[in-house]
Amino acid sequence: QVQLVESGGGLVRPGGSLRLSCLVSGISLSANAMGWYRQAPGTKRELVAAMTGGTSTNYTDSVKGRFTISRDNAKNTIYLEMNRLKPEDTAVYYCNIESAYSGMDYWGKGTLVTVSS
Repeated sequence: QVQLVESGGGLVRPGGSLRLSCLVSGISLSANAMGWYRQAPGTKRELVAAMTGGTSTNYTDSVKGRFTISRDNAKNTIYLEMNRLKPEDTAVYYCNIESAYSGMDYWGKGTLVTVSS
């Protein structure tokens, strides 16, 4: 059974930093594409950062230069380092992994990030 559990969200002031973690079980990170998405109230879920099964990454324009996606295969954990946070980054953040073998998508339940003074 595949499970993704996010952590690291919370309340932070504008300009601050947070690191989100996504502990994955039941599937290896190797060779699988993964990503972080977010959904603010009243909006659609959007892709924030993605990483291929290799090391290629891409980011939505609004977070380029501020957010970094990474993974630790040994710990089976995906990270999202978020710097210079803005109020518009406030959202529930979800991690996702797509199995290269089955094509199935797996999601965590999300962690709330609130950027406010």
